Amino acid sequence: MVEMRRHLHQHPELSFQEVETPAYIAKFHEELGNDVRIGVGGRGVVAKMVGGKPGKTVALRADFDALPIQDEKEVEYKSKIDGVMHACGHDGHTSSLLGLAKALREIQEEISGTIVFIHQHAEEYAPGGAIEMINDGCLDGVDYVFGTHLWATEPLGKLQYRTGPVMAAADRFHIEVQGQGGHGAMPHLTKDAIVIGSQLVTNLQQLVSRRVNPLQSAVLSIGAFEAKNAFNVIADTATLTGTVRTFDEDVRALMEKEIQRVVDGTCIAADATAKVDYVRGYPAVVNHHEETEALAQLAPSVPGVELVEEMEPQMGGEDFAYYLQHVKGTFFFTGAQNPKWEFAYPHHHPKFDFDERAMLISAKTLGRLALQFTEKG
Repeated sequence: MVEMRRHLHQHPELSFQEVETPAYIAKFHEELGNDVRIGVGGRGVVAKMVGGKPGKTVALRADFDALPIQDEKEVEYKSKIDGVMHACGHDGHTSSLLGLAKALREIQEEISGTIVFIHQHAEEYAPGGAIEMINDGCLDGVDYVFGTHLWATEPLGKLQYRTGPVMAAADRFHIEVQGQGGHGAMPHLTKDAIVIGSQLVTNLQQLVSRRVNPLQSAVLSIGAFEAKNAFNVIADTATLTGTVRTFDEDVRALMEKEIQRVVDGTCIAADATAKVDYVRGYPAVVNHHEETEALAQLAPSVPGVELVEEMEPQMGGEDFAYYLQHVKGTFFFTGAQNPKWEFAYPHHHPKFDFDERAMLISAKTLGRLALQFTEKG
């Protein structure tokens, strides 16, 4: 698994641009003797192994796309592709699942049911690869689905689970303010797009604190504010880009509606106009109860697991949400921080890395889940 992970880490591919990675995955499964389908939903790979005994069908999913980030680690397996790196652990997810596939193949005749290995492209960028792979049949006949994320900011040996919402819906918005530019010495003849944009930044922050029920959760963050001009020019236009994170669909709809209302009201007061483009990303990841409880019960016996913990929901997004809308299952977190590290760089950081021993823990946990649920009556 380490050898595979380091090969993938040196040869990352961006979302929707994956070519060599799916070919590598497909070849591995073909050499194992698994049934393989390529180009699923665009660039995904689905491999299937039928056990020697009748039983249920369990799907295990791993993503394999990288990010547009320059790898700044000084390691022998540093990315060889300029401006692209695996900064989220997807190379580890893939290698872990491939290693598990090899191990399961060795005991194929003892296994009940069917195990489906879903290797998904384009998790990092909405609309993502999951929805298209599902539309292309990757879940056909599947009874349960499981997945994990290597989590480099949690200690090696910790496994985190949660029933219900575990990751948030991840939306983005773009606001283009149209004012009236002019000379910096004559502001009375202008409609300053920078001032209007600044008011929007402040006004939008009040939505969570004053429009959302305090017993529910929401996040609104402005990630970019652009209005480039000379020092003595009042801006004609300004653009704001941000994200909204929610768990509840009613809160999600409220935030979308209220953003438009705040933008309209702010612009009316300034005698300006604005265009709002609100893009819905992945829905919230909502784990099923029975499958999550089964994970919590079996995890302490997995070699390498030292702590099993019910986690708090977190505001990151994941298109594993789509699988759970179609099939029962659960998505969990596998700690991957090396105990010797003084500091663990977060996901999506140029120096991101993880303890490769976590791949073995994730593979063993997914494998035990698969074997337990293929045998369910």
